[in-house]
Amino acid sequence: MQVWRSLPAVPDAAVAAGSVVSIGVFDGVHRGHAEVLAVARALADARGLPLVVLTFDPHPLAVVRPGSEPLLVSTLRRRLELLARAGADATLVLPFTAQVAAMGPDDFVGQVLVQRLRCAVVVVGEDFRFGHRAAGDVHVLASLGLRHGFDAIGVGPVGAEGTRWSSTQVRRLAQGGDVAGARDVLGHDLQVEGVVVRGDARGRDLGYPTANLVLPADALVPADGVYAGRLLVLDPPASQADLGAEPGLPAAVSVGTNPTFDGQERRVEAYVLDRDDLPLYGRLVAVRFVDRLRGQQRFGSVPDLVAQMARDVQATRQSLAGW
Repeated sequence: MQVWRSLPAVPDAAVAAGSVVSIGVFDGVHRGHAEVLAVARALADARGLPLVVLTFDPHPLAVVRPGSEPLLVSTLRRRLELLARAGADATLVLPFTAQVAAMGPDDFVGQVLVQRLRCAVVVVGEDFRFGHRAAGDVHVLASLGLRHGFDAIGVGPVGAEGTRWSSTQVRRLAQGGDVAGARDVLGHDLQVEGVVVRGDARGRDLGYPTANLVLPADALVPADGVYAGRLLVLDPPASQADLGAEPGLPAAVSVGTNPTFDGQERRVEAYVLDRDDLPLYGRLVAVRFVDRLRGQQRFGSVPDLVAQMARDVQATRQSLAGW
């Protein structure tokens, strides 16, 4: 998949014959997003045109209403990976600036969709809003399409058991510790990404050395507790299976402040089962959450903590069996 990080970066040749465009933040690229992208992919195939996904960075609310932006389900790196898997031929990551926020629907459509991307079809979620003060919706987009010669299609909300698949629902589930429920909405495991740094080495002293991640401040992290999960090395890319290539190394993951030692800083720490030889310091890694084992606890003694850690490791093995 090609990735363009500004309007001028879009090669004329890539959209010379036109394009099918799907627009959205696509945070997490969940199953609802997948439905929109599947419609766009089918139209692109039928017309023999490339599917171009138009997404934004940073989150538009960070510019329009600073401080109100949500925690991000996925990093931009992960979002691009998932968009490629969903069938995008190219993704335009449009820097969302005050200038972009001030564009009216007419200007946005004319300058971005028509002049630059030469869209033949635009596919969006039914609740899509765009332009200054969110003045544009699917109906406005369709009206502008008639003027400029492209089709506009809104895909209705989808979900299961009376609920709608959305990034908001993923955040609610994850913040309640329900990572299995979040996976049902996402269609893949909730993932956080960060650089491994040296911690206080307590885990190593206790027989369970952990990789301590420094995460972006805007990352969605599930509720405090212990989880069964997997660790993957992202950068430099893993060249050997034992360094965390897909599907990742089985890991017991702790989220919280380590109250037994009166910790104050909230951390994500991953113990890769049965391994103490992995060269992880300074590397960008991903931790995927598969199942919640228990909540955060304060133990009366170190031996009590170590005994529970052993039970957590065994529970992790059982949870990941067959995955």
